[in-house]
Amino acid sequence: MTDGAVSAPAPAPAHDPGPAHDDSSPRSAPRHRPLSDFDRAPVILIWETTRACDLVCAHCRASAQPDRHPLELRTEEAHRLIDEAADMGTRLFVFTGGDPLKRPDLMDLIRHAADRGLHPSVTPSATPLLTADRIRAMAAAGAEAVALSLDGDEPALHDAFRGWTGSFARTLAAARAVRQAGLRLQINTTVTRLNWRRLDRIARLVADLGAGRWSVFFLVPTGRGAALKPLTAAEHEAVYHWLADLEGRVPFAIKTTEAPAYRRVLVQHGRPLRPAIGDGKSFCFVSHTGAVYPSGFLPLAAGNVRMAPLARTYRESPLFRALRDPAQLKGKCGRCPFKALCGGSRARAYAMTGDPLAEEPTCAYEPDGSGRAARSARWGDAGPGVAT
Repeated sequence: MTDGAVSAPAPAPAHDPGPAHDDSSPRSAPRHRPLSDFDRAPVILIWETTRACDLVCAHCRASAQPDRHPLELRTEEAHRLIDEAADMGTRLFVFTGGDPLKRPDLMDLIRHAADRGLHPSVTPSATPLLTADRIRAMAAAGAEAVALSLDGDEPALHDAFRGWTGSFARTLAAARAVRQAGLRLQINTTVTRLNWRRLDRIARLVADLGAGRWSVFFLVPTGRGAALKPLTAAEHEAVYHWLADLEGRVPFAIKTTEAPAYRRVLVQHGRPLRPAIGDGKSFCFVSHTGAVYPSGFLPLAAGNVRMAPLARTYRESPLFRALRDPAQLKGKCGRCPFKALCGGSRARAYAMTGDPLAEEPTCAYEPDGSGRAARSARWGDAGPGVAT
């Protein structure tokens, strides 16, 4: 199971990114205006089709179970959710789980999303349900991309992480089938203390598989992931800078999840600004029972699609409005000159402090004084070399 959004064609920027900036002092932070559409509709909507999944992933935010829940959205309710997303102007509709293949109506729902002009993508689990025939069926229904999880560069590490012997081999076979079916392939990797020193090797494997995008998730301690120890602030910073160095030297795009500080690091590296999409800000998650969340990793429900229109919840709920307002951030996030561009992981802040507006607990950047981020755990000290 993963919540990885496979990116649709990028929308035209609603602001001039301007020249690159160095962040040696807070004065150098870029002037960043949020996209006006952020208040109107999420660019990305993740729908947790089911919590049923045969894997037992160590980090699973959903604490997925083998069987489907009796209160899951029915097929007609799922059609209505897709219609509401399309009517709002959502671009990318992600079918996730659990394992979406546990739903017998999945292909019908993908087809409906495609018919409504959405960009459907699927994040299935690498179990015996994920066959080449089903991957071809996804393509025939109108899916544009498939995201597969790969959390190690060899079977022992990945299979232990996923709780299923043979998951690594199935993932590689599925990746080949995705490419053969003409679908875009994204590989998702969750960074934890179990694998962060092997990211360079995983990156090489991502390239070998022909993926168009590598989505790097940074652990939020929620669900089963609460039992895992996250990286320190300095280790997060080291990985961000390593990824920024890697971009442009590998044959795939790199995106991050629950790592908004990576946008700040890209600015430090002289890269163009990226839209500040984050929890509740042009991003929305709908659970298997219809609850509406800012993110699958931020378990604060703002409404339910069975009770109120999705557009009303996204646009008007106090929680979503607060998350889209950088002025409400607390601690050093509230003082940070990068708060509109970054804003910190609201999911991680909630998981570690109980307050979704608290400062990001694993951010090394100090907005006061030098304005530099502590990088004592430099990537070179961590072990891996550079993937090329």
